[in-house]
Amino acid sequence: MAWPQRTYRDAPQDVLTGAPVVTAEPSAQQLASRVVDGAARATGGRPANDPDWWRQLAAALGCLAVVFVVGLWVKGQGPQELGSFSGVLHSFGRLTALLSSVLLLIQVVLMARVPFLERGFGQDAIVRTHRFAGFTSFNLLLAHIVLSTLGYAASTQLGIWGTLVDFVVNYPGMLLAVAGTVALTMVVVTSIRRARARLRYETWHLLHLYAYLGVGLALPHQLWTGQDFVGNLAATVFWWTLYAVALGCVVGFRLALPLVRSYRHRLVVDEVRRETLGVTSVVVSGRDLDRLGARAGQYLLWRFLDRPGWTRAHPFSLSAAPDGSRLRITAVHVGPDSTGLDHLHRGARVLVEGPYGRLHAGVRTGDKVLLMASGIGVTPMRALLEGLPQRPGDVVLVYRVHSAADVLFRDELATLAAERGARVVTVSGPRIRSRGSWLPVSAEHLDDVEAFVHLVPDVAERDVYLCGNAQWMEHARAAAVGAGARPDRIHVERFVW
Repeated sequence: MAWPQRTYRDAPQDVLTGAPVVTAEPSAQQLASRVVDGAARATGGRPANDPDWWRQLAAALGCLAVVFVVGLWVKGQGPQELGSFSGVLHSFGRLTALLSSVLLLIQVVLMARVPFLERGFGQDAIVRTHRFAGFTSFNLLLAHIVLSTLGYAASTQLGIWGTLVDFVVNYPGMLLAVAGTVALTMVVVTSIRRARARLRYETWHLLHLYAYLGVGLALPHQLWTGQDFVGNLAATVFWWTLYAVALGCVVGFRLALPLVRSYRHRLVVDEVRRETLGVTSVVVSGRDLDRLGARAGQYLLWRFLDRPGWTRAHPFSLSAAPDGSRLRITAVHVGPDSTGLDHLHRGARVLVEGPYGRLHAGVRTGDKVLLMASGIGVTPMRALLEGLPQRPGDVVLVYRVHSAADVLFRDELATLAAERGARVVTVSGPRIRSRGSWLPVSAEHLDDVEAFVHLVPDVAERDVYLCGNAQWMEHARAAAVGAGARPDRIHVERFVW
């Protein structure tokens, strides 16, 4: 269907799809409930945003740790050694070791699912920071190996290979360090985008666990022999404290907390339902789920214990607002684990980690909200449409699909729109191949920003929530900013690995 060349305000139908806009007049009872919603917002009933100082404190602690290790290098006469060639190699070999070590431990803390960090930054920002710190620390590790070897070789008669052998054979912990470096190399190589694209998630996840082994093996030799690690009390206390914090975060938040939560809530599969070909919903029930703290729009890491591969956790968003007794997820079949959801048995035990993610009401800065979804990214948006406190006109959902047959929750979205006074717009069609765009090919004659303004002319007044294909989200975000949305009011969750 051709896209009409009309302005938004003159169009009796959706200007992009030609379909009627999905809205309905609320009943008196529904209006009364929305008055309560509005009053709740005025009195703080809306879930409060997480304090900005959480993010600022976490960032400050990370920067202070880096500054402290540079201070250790300075105190250890690092600058004074720069007067000779071998001294330069020795000195910068020590500095790269210090920086690599602190970044490796910061990585471990970042991926330990610490609630303080998850709520402050969101998994999307944490993953990006983790990747940056990971590649940087690995490059510094390689630089440390090269510089230290050349530095010692320049002051002995052993040569480069003789120095390497001497390190490994005669220095405490060096065999462990070699094994740790090999493990970290494997993790880094498989984390490069091109290599990662060739691996199944399950394979990549298993290989990535070797990062913990690599860190555990690569760093101890420094605690035993490094002059910047054992040279003074402050250095000793700092490094052992940082090790203890990293280990405590992994044990506490990746292992203990999920086990405690799963035991407390006794989660079991209550219902398995095929939504469309290749898409399955699973409803999980349990006790005291209101105490889990899950919000509409968030996701959890799920393990279903009645099937092979249960040791691998998978992130699935809630596709319905939590009601205190049941949780629902919906997943597209893209691998053996998500395909296996179809074969779950009622009553199967479930382990969860989370909730995680910042696509929830707590990041909202105003009353008006635009929800934008592409494909299976509609799952958290459907939950938000149901769970967000709102009055008629507050919420608009723009849902991008390849074809009308791909629309999920068609009846549920229509019902929610009618009950809550929201507007739901479905934008369907194959993607534009001639340029990067969030629009379908039938709208190729329209500019991305122009189409955005047609659909949501008041976007500058709205918080924008985005979920979907990573490239599509980048184009949609750029169009939203071009149409007047404030960048700090655009909330994105990328499910990348």
